[in-house]
Amino acid sequence: MKYASNTIRNILVAGHAGCGKTTLTEALLYTAGSLERMGRVEEGSTVSDFDPEENKRHASLSTSVVPVEYDGIKFNLIDAPGLFDFEAGNYEGITAADSVLICVSGRSGVSVGAEKAFHLARKNKKSTMVFVTKMDLENADYFKILEDMKIKFGSTVCPCVVPVKLDDGTVCYINLFSQKAFKYESGKQIQVELPDIGHRFQGLIEAMSEAIAETDDALMEKFFGGEAFTTEEIVEGMRNGVKKGLITPILCGSAVNLQALDMLLFNMRKLLPSPSFDVLEAETADGNIVELKCDENEPTAAYAFKTVADPFVGKLSYFRILSGKLTPGQVLVNARTGESEKMGKTLMVCGKKQTEADCIGAGDIGAVAKLNTVRTGDTLCDASRVVSLPKAAFPKPSMFMAVTVNKKGDEGKIGGALARLMEEDPTLSYETNKETKEQVIGGLGEQHLDVVVSKLKNKFGVEIGLEVPRIAYRESIRKPCQKQGRHKKQTGGHGQFGDVIINFEPYDGEEILFEEKVFGGSVPKNFFPAVEKGVRMAAEKGVLAGYPVVGMKATLLDGSYHPVDSSEMAFVMAAKLAYKAALPEACPVLLEPIHTLKAHVPNDNTGDVMGDVTKRRGRVLGMEPDEDGLQTVIAEVPLSEMQTFTTFIRQATQGRGWFETEFARYEVVPSNLVPGIVEQAKKLGNLNEENDD
Repeated sequence: MKYASNTIRNILVAGHAGCGKTTLTEALLYTAGSLERMGRVEEGSTVSDFDPEENKRHASLSTSVVPVEYDGIKFNLIDAPGLFDFEAGNYEGITAADSVLICVSGRSGVSVGAEKAFHLARKNKKSTMVFVTKMDLENADYFKILEDMKIKFGSTVCPCVVPVKLDDGTVCYINLFSQKAFKYESGKQIQVELPDIGHRFQGLIEAMSEAIAETDDALMEKFFGGEAFTTEEIVEGMRNGVKKGLITPILCGSAVNLQALDMLLFNMRKLLPSPSFDVLEAETADGNIVELKCDENEPTAAYAFKTVADPFVGKLSYFRILSGKLTPGQVLVNARTGESEKMGKTLMVCGKKQTEADCIGAGDIGAVAKLNTVRTGDTLCDASRVVSLPKAAFPKPSMFMAVTVNKKGDEGKIGGALARLMEEDPTLSYETNKETKEQVIGGLGEQHLDVVVSKLKNKFGVEIGLEVPRIAYRESIRKPCQKQGRHKKQTGGHGQFGDVIINFEPYDGEEILFEEKVFGGSVPKNFFPAVEKGVRMAAEKGVLAGYPVVGMKATLLDGSYHPVDSSEMAFVMAAKLAYKAALPEACPVLLEPIHTLKAHVPNDNTGDVMGDVTKRRGRVLGMEPDEDGLQTVIAEVPLSEMQTFTTFIRQATQGRGWFETEFARYEVVPSNLVPGIVEQAKKLGNLNEENDD
């Protein structure tokens, strides 16, 4: 069935892990009559958690789209993971949604995931609504949670449905709009007498009226005049306030026992915005700004907000239709590449179920299979108006591990399999470290990388292990040393002869500098490049632990040659001999990479972070204010000490904090740590002697 844009609501369902998002999505499907039996997360039988990894772990690991059709409205629910290792799902979903339904557990209250979802919605100018679930549990405390929300979400918080426990222990729900109370039996609504909650009731009505009054001057005048609002004024004022971001309605109920879900669906319909009035700003190739209207008669523009790469089913691209419509066989231009893409079958998706559709209309969400060059964040457009929307800013990988191959012959498969996973997960990275020759994957935490390992095995048949990546150390020298290198070999016929005197000294830079100060032709000019080549080849391995040497200047001072036996190879060997003689006496030192750390953390955690940085041999450089009420701690820390920092910052800030690092420079390793690094280098074979002959 095709829906007009004013009958669509695109809603991101977000919140902390375990707060009940997936159960709520399942319960809304059941309430709407789309399911005969409600699935359970524990059984792995829900519509939105359908991936084998999700079933195994009993948790959402990626976003899923679940349309709920109820009373003529299509609610496209985008169920996002609550685990911080998989928060890419929130960033995908927010680009496709017009509003965010924040799920809060009546048992655990306003947790970090709910805070982050609220801030993400505000940052992206999306409407917000909160549903406090599990209200039928013994220890659920609605009013305590409400006070907590006022502190964390600010003055926009506005209660609309309030739970009250009756004398027999049954929970009933007061609808503050209609001022009526209802209890639920097997999901069916039964009106009951309005319970007496004393002065609280009038206070809640007053607070709601005040919030509504602030959305419109005429309503404000009426409010101060002491007149009561009509039901229509209440709903319209609330709707305007939600759209402008002035009001966050708070509803409550129980997803497991199907309580007050009809009120949630009704208010989602009445209060949350449809895409019909969306006017989005997009950019043309020459930098001009164009307005996109959510109208089927406009040129098509579709935004790819999610990609699924499956080795059996193929690639599936999820789209939010910004304007126009998407039809099978349609040819659209990818604004990123400039190339045309022919659409295959257009699909409506509900969890893993895919249904062919004649078209996907403006404002709706659907998918197209086998668009091989389309990536997450691409905009596909009609050729008459090629525009692009800004891509979502995904979190960057913060934990890195080196890949070990478990099965012989899998080495060549790893890159291809990881490339497919990276298509669907923008927070995953993979590269081969040119210096250590290790394949390194990066993710948002241990759980994230653990899931990647499982997916590689189960989806692509590639078995890998993970280990701590090696550090690309450097070596340098601290004092000058001059040595002779003489290479002489006679084997019958032409011999080999090269003789050089080279001065090696520290140099303030990252590379090797070569100069010559030869007088009188003791070494002919045509052999200078060979001497330089020999020095550079030798410097690829230092004398302490076999790491490349940097910050060294080599000056060719003198030498001698033989008119017959001298050759380029002979002078290469002579330069190497001079290097090997000089370096042990030039006070060699090990250098380690130092990274600039920017840790974005709540003010209360700055002391913890500074203390931890110091324990990691780091130096705190300062602090500056950050967005979302965070502080940025700026420091310099050795890379070798950063492996467990992701886990530390997650625990210290309960998931509120995040960080990024960037290479700054190399510094001398403290002498007490050198023996351990040298010992490790021996095990890795760094110090194996080359065959110079």
